[in-house]
Amino acid sequence: MVTRVYDLKKLIKSGKVLIIYGPRRVGKTTLLKSFLSKSKLKYKYDSGDNIKLQHLLSSKDFDRILEYAEGYELLAIDEAQQVQSIGSALKILTDNRPDLKIIATGSSSFDLSQEVGEPLTGRKKSIALFPFSQKELLTVYNKHELKEKLEDFLIFGSYPEVITAHTRKHKIEILSELVNSYLLKDILSFEQVKNSRLLYDMLKLLAYQTGQLVSVNELAVKLKVNVRTVSRYLDLLGKSFVIYPVSAFRGNLRNEIAKKCKYYFYDNGIRNGIISQFNSLSLRNDIGQLWENFMVTERRKKNEYRGFYGNIYFWRNYNQQEIDMIEEKDGKILAYEMKWNVSKTKLPGDFSSQYPDAKFKVISQSNYLDFIL
Repeated sequence: MVTRVYDLKKLIKSGKVLIIYGPRRVGKTTLLKSFLSKSKLKYKYDSGDNIKLQHLLSSKDFDRILEYAEGYELLAIDEAQQVQSIGSALKILTDNRPDLKIIATGSSSFDLSQEVGEPLTGRKKSIALFPFSQKELLTVYNKHELKEKLEDFLIFGSYPEVITAHTRKHKIEILSELVNSYLLKDILSFEQVKNSRLLYDMLKLLAYQTGQLVSVNELAVKLKVNVRTVSRYLDLLGKSFVIYPVSAFRGNLRNEIAKKCKYYFYDNGIRNGIISQFNSLSLRNDIGQLWENFMVTERRKKNEYRGFYGNIYFWRNYNQQEIDMIEEKDGKILAYEMKWNVSKTKLPGDFSSQYPDAKFKVISQSNYLDFIL
């Protein structure tokens, strides 16, 4: 069994709520139940899908809510985003039961963050759980085996169910179900979002433009909607853990591109599932995009899990010089170029002259594990 990077026993604290965010089907419930099965605390587990619980916690009735948790040391609420005003209920509990430990999981960032953000200011710790990282998979496979399975990770991604599926056909079936039944479930339940076809069309365009500059205006023209709608849907797709933006790094050079973003998918398998493309690498013309998405996303997981609080960018100027990824922290600049095949790649002249202290490295098949583990 893959060991997840988080040890919940070390993260929970009395009088505070531990919030576990993440996409659907990445193992939040499994992580929670695994912890509870080993815990010596007297706990109560419930789900936000429970209608009775929804009514109780949304009532804002102090007596009923406190009675619900009476006698327990730990309260665990799965799918907490299903409970209206969950933040207010959790505030009541933390204010009146400073001894109580609370864990809440949520598949939708935009729902749960809005519900718990303000009410629980200073009373919560949030962690994000993603599809399996390479570091987590290292608890099952050694480095040689990870390299052997690299093509599978590039094509099918690393959702837990996909990793444990034994056949190519089963992996495709799981990803198709994820894309068609779960991917946009949280967004489409949002009362102001009705157009599922528009969302899928937007995701297909983004899938084909993975690792490339994306213009909101161009998306609006292709989708035949206004820019405001495109921007809003991009924001929702990001907050529901489907895609994430990377903005441009800009110093003082006038010819540096600053307004456009790149968009990456949290999982390669989801990206490929959206365009129904599961061919082997030898039959594809998008290996560079798959490699870049995989590298940037795995690095993002690594940074998230190790508490890296720097900034991540890409760089490009109007002279067509570019760098795939820039990390900036404590005034230091690290530049990375993602190359599937090893090639002689130099730091662009315009960049090196403007940022002479920047460190540069090419990430290829020969050294990628050092970059993401």
